[in-house]
Amino acid sequence: MEKALFETRIKEYPLFAKGKVRDVYDLGDRLLIVATDRLSAFDVVLPTGIPGKGKILTQMSLFWFDLVKDVAENHLVTANVDEYPEELRKYRDILEKRSMLVKKAKRIDVECVVRGYIAGSLWKEYKNKTSPGKLDAVKLYGIHFPPYLVESEKLPVPIFTPTTKAEEGHDQSMTFEEVKNLVGEKTALDLKNKSIQVYRKAADYAEKRGMIIADTKFEFGMLEDRMILIDEIFSSDSSRFWDMQVYQKGRPQESFDKQYVRDYLESIRWNKQPPAPSLPDEVVLKTLEKYRQAYDKLVK
Repeated sequence: MEKALFETRIKEYPLFAKGKVRDVYDLGDRLLIVATDRLSAFDVVLPTGIPGKGKILTQMSLFWFDLVKDVAENHLVTANVDEYPEELRKYRDILEKRSMLVKKAKRIDVECVVRGYIAGSLWKEYKNKTSPGKLDAVKLYGIHFPPYLVESEKLPVPIFTPTTKAEEGHDQSMTFEEVKNLVGEKTALDLKNKSIQVYRKAADYAEKRGMIIADTKFEFGMLEDRMILIDEIFSSDSSRFWDMQVYQKGRPQESFDKQYVRDYLESIRWNKQPPAPSLPDEVVLKTLEKYRQAYDKLVK
């Protein structure tokens, strides 16, 4: 197993941002995004990386950017290291398959979450607002839900459930009215409509490969007067993937993501505060296997 890439040091360009997973370098009117093998859980970066995870995430995003390019413009310039500035090519061993050169856009500070199924935090919130025999509709994110849904059930139509874009800690849910107040009505409508269109296109494709995209999240930015997709899309870090062959509503589903890590951390009763505990090799290998399976089923 290759060694996990935990951080990068590219001295020729200043660090623009360092996220939970990605190191971003400033190249003037462009950015270099490098997906490391860092892993976060419960909003804390773990001391143990998942070897090769960053490569899988990057290759998945490249595939999806190409698939949905007729629906939404994106920030990608190239992922071919041979086309990078000369100063970067000496870092080929680090950058190959895990980096993208992208246009620098002004990020819109809304996490654009689209859900096609009721799962995760939405299911928890929904369940907390319903009770046996109660037939009233449930209102969440400013949206009215029917009272009879069960866990993992497909929603009548995909819904837009945005959150704040927090630099640290948890993102907070927003109603569509709050999004309009933050970014203006036109931009809010564009975010909602474009997010749902991109989700529908990807979800239709995934179903043909025997996979369900239960929910996902996007980021958009403004480039001149155009709204474009930025960051990553439809990776196992940003999406909940389920296998159609074993899907059954009314219960939790096995996901192709870091749920194995979350389950392990819950089992050892970690208090979800830094510093996070290290992961045993078994958990690392099982998690990497899930990421690879998602890639193989959807992209390969």
